[in-house]
Amino acid sequence: MTAPLLSINNLSAVSDRDGGALVLRDVALTLERGEVRGLVGESGAGKSTIAKALLGILPRTVRVTGGSINFEGHDLLTMPAPQLRQIMGSEISLIPQDPQTALNPGRRIEAQLTDGLRLKRGLSSKAARERALTLMEEVHIRDPERVLRAYPHELSGGMRQRVLIASAFALEPKLVIADEPTTALDVTVQKQILRLIRSMQRAHGTGVIFVTHDLGVVAQICDSVTLLYSGKVIEQGSTAEVLQRPKHIYTKALMAAGPRYDRPDAGLEPVPQLVFEQLRTEIGTT
Repeated sequence: MTAPLLSINNLSAVSDRDGGALVLRDVALTLERGEVRGLVGESGAGKSTIAKALLGILPRTVRVTGGSINFEGHDLLTMPAPQLRQIMGSEISLIPQDPQTALNPGRRIEAQLTDGLRLKRGLSSKAARERALTLMEEVHIRDPERVLRAYPHELSGGMRQRVLIASAFALEPKLVIADEPTTALDVTVQKQILRLIRSMQRAHGTGVIFVTHDLGVVAQICDSVTLLYSGKVIEQGSTAEVLQRPKHIYTKALMAAGPRYDRPDAGLEPVPQLVFEQLRTEIGTT
C-alpha cells in the first residue's frame, strides 16, 4: 500500500502571545497523492496555523509542543533548515490569499515567474522564459507575452491570481497549499479560479491543502474535508460523506448557516449559541 503524501500526526501547538493557549489540539489528518483536502473553520479554528506549519513559517510566538508532519516520509518539524529551504517552493508551494500584495510591485511578471525556474531547476534564461509562457497558457491567459512584460498593478485581480497559480505549479511541486485563494475576488471570478486550480491539480497530479471558511467552496473543489474548531478536528471524511451525512452538530449548523443555493435570496442564519456551548464542553475550553 502506497504511503500518503502527507501525514499530520497528533500535532499540538501553543501561542506564547496568548499565555500559552492551545492553538492546535492533537490534529491528525492525511493527504493522498493527487488529493484535494479542504481545511475548514471560522477565524481562530487553526486552519491557517496548520498551513503555516506545513510551509515552515510559523510565527515565533507559536510553539509546536507535540506531533509530527510527515511529508514524503520525512518529518518537516525536525528537518534541518537547509533541507527545509530546498523543499519549500520546489516540493511544497503556496497560492496566497491576496493577489494584490503577494506579487512584488516593482518587478515584471516574467522575472517573478522565472527566478525559481533558474535558481531551483537550473534552467537557462531562455528555457525559463519558454516555461513561463507555457504556464501562462495553462492558466488560460490569452496574451502571455503582454502579461510577462507587465507589472502587477497593470493586471486585474483575477489575472494576478492566475499568475500566482502558475507560479505555484511552476516547479512541479508535490503539494500546494491554497490559502483562501478566492477570498479577495468577486463571485464570478471565484468560480473561474476554482475551476482553474482543479484543472491544474489534475493535470499535474498534485496534492492540495485548500484552506477556506466556505463549505460551498469545499463542495466545488475538494475530495475530502477536515472541519476545525478552536484548533481541534471536529469532523473529517470524504466531501460527499461529510456534506451529505454530517455527524457533528457543528457541521450541521455551519451548513445551515451557509448560503442556500436553491434559495439565493434567503438570509444567512447564525450558528446557535447552544452549538458553541457544546463545542466548548467537548474541547474543554471556557
